[in-house]
Amino acid sequence: MPAPRTVLLTGAAGGMGSRMRELLPQYGYELRLLDLVPIEGAPDAITADLADKDALREAVRGVDAIVHLAGISVESTFAKILRANIEGTHNLYEAAREAGVRRVVFASSNHAVGFTPRPVAEGDPRTPVGTRHRPDTFYGLSKAFGEDLGSYYWDKYGIESVAIRIGSCDPEPLTVRMLSTWLSPADAARLLHAALSAEDVGFRVVYGSSANTRLWWDLSSARELGYEPQDNAEAYAAKLIAEQGELVPGDPDTDHLGGDFCTNPPVWDRF
Repeated sequence: MPAPRTVLLTGAAGGMGSRMRELLPQYGYELRLLDLVPIEGAPDAITADLADKDALREAVRGVDAIVHLAGISVESTFAKILRANIEGTHNLYEAAREAGVRRVVFASSNHAVGFTPRPVAEGDPRTPVGTRHRPDTFYGLSKAFGEDLGSYYWDKYGIESVAIRIGSCDPEPLTVRMLSTWLSPADAARLLHAALSAEDVGFRVVYGSSANTRLWWDLSSARELGYEPQDNAEAYAAKLIAEQGELVPGDPDTDHLGGDFCTNPPVWDRF
């Protein structure tokens, strides 16, 4: 597949989407922006719900690839998750199929495997991408669905997909847990570029994190795409540990990959 030039970026007004609007053009991409809310400073952006199939058909027309970041990003009711994350992702794949778009990069999440026990002791093996789905929330369940949907559209229709199980994409890690899960914005752009430009990806799942000393999962499948992370959350370790203390084995809020999503997840309250 030739390297895509025009890329539809959904969820472009969100936290990660806003950062990728700034960083992805540095790799030569022309971005077409879509979000549920207007994007300040982007008068040509498409304001549409993922339930609006006509708007999606227009949004995907003529693009080379899609980076799908849109949807509810934390826990909510099943009805809201179903509409935004499950039906919305299906609508987008259908629009891509109808328009002949050949690659989708899907923002999955570590919460698709959130109930997987985290590595605790030094030397414990890192969690592989082949670990079975163990979603920790309806949100995580929607990400497991999105991964399987990408697999289906590859086998059935030949649409290539890279599902990225994103850890924590913030300008800097905010918690001790994030010392293991952090994906810096710069590394996120590197990973998206690798997922967009690698040849013959078929369907694959990769983890999305920086080169963290305390990393919990295996980045080998991401590296196979050409991803070379440059940042490391360890630069923030001393400060965060002094403020919050080390993670304690046996703590139900941190004993699984999904952290407090397994016990007391943040809840979406915007609509």
